[in-house]
Amino acid sequence: MINTLPLLNYVKSNHDIQAINQWRTDVEKQLQESFEHGQSIRDVILARSHLIDEALQFLWQHAELDQTKLGLFAVGGYGRREMLPYSDVDIMILSEDEITADQEKLISIFISSLWDVGNFKPGISVRSIRQCVEEATNDLTVATTLIEARLIIGYEHLARWPRRIVSQTWTDKTFFDAKMEEQHRRYAQHNNTESNLEPDIKNAPGGIRDINQIGWIAKRHFRVNRIYDLVHLGFISEFELGVLEEAESFLWEIRHHLHRLTKRDENRLLFDYQRDIAAMFGYVREEDKSPNYPIEQFMKRYYRTAQQVSTLNEMLLAYFSESVITPRLPQYERQIVEINDNFKLVDGKLAVQHHKIFAENPSAILELFYLLANRPEIEGIRARTLRLLILAAKRIDQAYRDNPEHQALFMAIIRSPYRLYDTMVAMKRYGVLGNYIPAFGQIMGLMQYDLFHIYTVDAHTLLLLRNLNRFKEPEFAKDFPVVSSVFQRLARRDIVFLAALFHDIAKGRGGDHSELGAEDAIEFCRVHGFTERECKLVAWLIHNHLLMSLTAQKKDISDPDVVKDFAEKLGDMEHLDYLYTLTVADINATNPKLWNSWRASLMRQLYTHARDIIRTGLGRPVDYQMLIEDTKFAASEMLVNDFSLADVEKVWQELGDEYFIKESADEIAWHTRAILEHGENPAPLVLMRAHRKSAQDAVQIFIYTRDQPNLFATTVAILDRMNLDVQDARIITATTAFSLDTYVVLDRFGTLLTDPEREATVIHSLTSALSQSDKYPGLMQRRIPRQLRHFDIENTVDVTLNEALQQNMVEISTLDHPGLLAKIGGLFMMQGLDIHSAKIATLGERAEDIFFVTKKDGSPMTEEETVLFANQLKSALDEASNQVCGQH
Repeated sequence: MINTLPLLNYVKSNHDIQAINQWRTDVEKQLQESFEHGQSIRDVILARSHLIDEALQFLWQHAELDQTKLGLFAVGGYGRREMLPYSDVDIMILSEDEITADQEKLISIFISSLWDVGNFKPGISVRSIRQCVEEATNDLTVATTLIEARLIIGYEHLARWPRRIVSQTWTDKTFFDAKMEEQHRRYAQHNNTESNLEPDIKNAPGGIRDINQIGWIAKRHFRVNRIYDLVHLGFISEFELGVLEEAESFLWEIRHHLHRLTKRDENRLLFDYQRDIAAMFGYVREEDKSPNYPIEQFMKRYYRTAQQVSTLNEMLLAYFSESVITPRLPQYERQIVEINDNFKLVDGKLAVQHHKIFAENPSAILELFYLLANRPEIEGIRARTLRLLILAAKRIDQAYRDNPEHQALFMAIIRSPYRLYDTMVAMKRYGVLGNYIPAFGQIMGLMQYDLFHIYTVDAHTLLLLRNLNRFKEPEFAKDFPVVSSVFQRLARRDIVFLAALFHDIAKGRGGDHSELGAEDAIEFCRVHGFTERECKLVAWLIHNHLLMSLTAQKKDISDPDVVKDFAEKLGDMEHLDYLYTLTVADINATNPKLWNSWRASLMRQLYTHARDIIRTGLGRPVDYQMLIEDTKFAASEMLVNDFSLADVEKVWQELGDEYFIKESADEIAWHTRAILEHGENPAPLVLMRAHRKSAQDAVQIFIYTRDQPNLFATTVAILDRMNLDVQDARIITATTAFSLDTYVVLDRFGTLLTDPEREATVIHSLTSALSQSDKYPGLMQRRIPRQLRHFDIENTVDVTLNEALQQNMVEISTLDHPGLLAKIGGLFMMQGLDIHSAKIATLGERAEDIFFVTKKDGSPMTEEETVLFANQLKSALDEASNQVCGQH
C-alpha cells in the first residue's frame, strides 16, 4: 500500500476545506512518482480511490450529513475502485425514505463544498429507495451502477439496498439480454473490431468495458464483489483470471498515460499520443528499424491484448448463457445431435463428447474447424469446448504440423465450400492458426503506422480471404462483374487462397516481404501435397502480388507498350486470372475507401488489354500505324452522320500520333464533336461527363483552349476549390497552339453529375479562370486533417528521361495534404515546364504522383537542368511538409 500525505494535516494547518485542493495535487504528484518508481498500476489506482474516499468522508462530516440516515455511495468506476487521474467521481446519495427539507440543505452544503474544492469532477445523483427502484426499472445504466455501488460513509443499513433493488427489477435473463444488446451496439460504434487504427481503449471491442461486462453479469447473478471470487465458483479459471488481470493492468497503464498527456479523461489512443505512450512503455527506435517501429510494436501488444480480452469476454458470457440462462427457460429441452466419436451438436453448437478429446485425439483440434466450415447448420462452438480448445491449441508443435492427417485436414478447411472466412477468423481467435502456421502468429496484431493499411496484417489477410470467397456469391457479382466471372473459372481456388494467406506473412521481419513470403509459401505447399508447378505458381503470386495494382495506378495503361510489358511478365492467362482476382480482393481488404469504380475501371482495363495481348501472341510487336488507323476509323463512324470527313480530318491533322494511340475512339469522337461545334469561339470550351469505363464515381472533364503557361496549374487549383480530386490528366497541344486537356476527377461530394447547378458552377469557374491567361487563381487555404500531422514522410523527387517520348518523367512521393496537386502545378509553372500527362495516386497519407514534362520548346531538360529542378522541387516539398507538420 502507498503511504500518502494525510488530509487532516492540510485542513488543520490551513483552517480551510479548500486545502483539499492542494492536498489532492500533492498526493497526485506522489502517486505519479510512486508509479514511475515501479509501483504497480493497481496499487496506484487503489490508493487514489482510498484518497478520494477520505476526502469525501471529510466533506460529508463537514456538512454534518453523518448526523442523518443518508448514505454516500461510490458508483461506476469509482464504485469498483478504478480511479485514473482524471476519472469522474461518480457518487450517489441514498435515502431510505423521501429526502426531507433539512436533509436537502445539508446535501446542498456537501455538493457546494465538492465544487468549491475544484479538484473533483463529481457526477452526483440523489435518490430515495423508491426513486432508485423506478429509475433502475427503466434505465439499464442506473441498474448497472447499482450493482457496483459501494458505501463510502453513512447509514450502514443502506449498504445492501442497491444490489437488492437490481435483483427486484431485473431477472438474470432480462439483465443479461439487455447488457449483451448494449455490448453489440457499443461494438458497432467501433466497427466491430479490436483493430482500429486509433482505438478507444475503454469502449472498443477488447477494451476495459469488455472486462467490466464480465464483472457486471457475474456479480448480478453470483452476488460477489470481486471477479476473483468467481474462480471458487468455477465460473472462471485461475489461468483466465490471470490473463484478464494482466490485460486490465496494461489497459489501465495506457489510460493512465493518456490522462497525464491530455490532462483530461481521454480514452482514445489517437495518433497524437501513440508515439509518446510507446516510449513510456519502453519501446524506442532501433538503429536498423523504421522510425515508426516503436509505435508498431506497442500497438501490436495492444491489439493482441484486446483480442485476448474480447475472446475471454465472448467465451465467459457464452458459458454464462449456456449454463445459467438457457437451462432456466420455460419448456427448455436440450437438443443433442450425435456427429461422430469426437463431437456432437448441443443446441446447434459444436461440443466435444468428453473433456479429454483433444488430449487423446489431437487431430480433433482441426476436425472441429473442418466441421465448422463444412456444415452450415452448426451455429458455433459451445463455451466448455472453447475453453478446452484454447488450451489444446497451445500444444500444437512441429510434430503436430508434420502429421499428414493434420496437413490433409488443414487443406480440407481451405477448400471448404461454405464459411471459410468465419472459420479462419475462429482459428486465429482461438490460437490454432497462429500455432499451426507460426509465421502467421508473428503478424497477429501487427499494425502499419499509416492511413493506407487500416487493419492489422492478420485482419487484412483474413479479409482478403473473405473477399475472394465472395466472388463466387451471386449478390457480389453486380459489384465485381468481371472479377467474379474470372474467379469462378479458376481451376484451383485453393492456389489463390494460399497466396492470400501468405502474401503479407513476412511483414515486420525486415527485407522484401514478398520474397520472404514466397519462400515460406513454397515450403508450406510442398508439405501440403502441391505439385512443384503449383508451388511455384503460389510463390509467383505472392512475389508479384503488387504488380498489377502498381501498374494500373502508377503507369499509363493507355500506352500499348506498358500493357505489353505487363503481359510479358505474366506470360499466360492462368497467371493473369489468378493475379487479377488476388489484386482486386487485396485492395478491397486494405482499405475499403481505396476501392471505387475509377480504380475498378483501371484494373478492368489493364486486365482486358493484357488478356487481348496474351491471346493474340506475346511475341507480336505493337503495330502502331494499324492501331492509329483503326482508332480513327472507329471515331469517324461516330461522327460521319453529323460532320463532313474533311472537317473532322482538319481537326485531327493538328494532333500527333500519340493522341490516337492513347485516347479511345469514343473519347476522340467526343472531343472532335465538341471542337467542331465550338467553332471559332475564342472562349475556353469546358465539358464534362461520366467516365466511360463504367466508373460511376469518376468524371471526365474536357478542356479545349489556347495553350498558356499556367494552364495545368490554373486548372488543378480551380478543381481543388471545387472539391474535385484529380486522378488522371492528359494534355495534348495541337500545332495551332490549342490545348486539348482531359482530367479524370473524383467528386468528394458525389453530386457533380446529378446537380446541374454545381456542374454549371464548375464549368463557369474553369472557363472564367482559363479566359484570364495572365492570372493564376492561387491556392485555397484548407485546414490540414489532424491525422496527417503525425506522419513524417520522406519527400522524394526522381526525374528520368523517357527516350521514346522525349519527355522527362517526374516521380514525386510526399505527404498528401489539401491543395497538394495545385501547389505542385504552381511549382511546374514557375519552372517554365509544360505538363503533358499526370498519374495521381493517393495511398493513405502518402501521395505518389507521376508527371511527364518538357520545356516550353517541347524538348526535355538537360542533365544539369534535371538535377537543379529536382533539388528545387524537393526543397519546396520539404517546406510544404514542414508547414503541414507545424500545424500540429
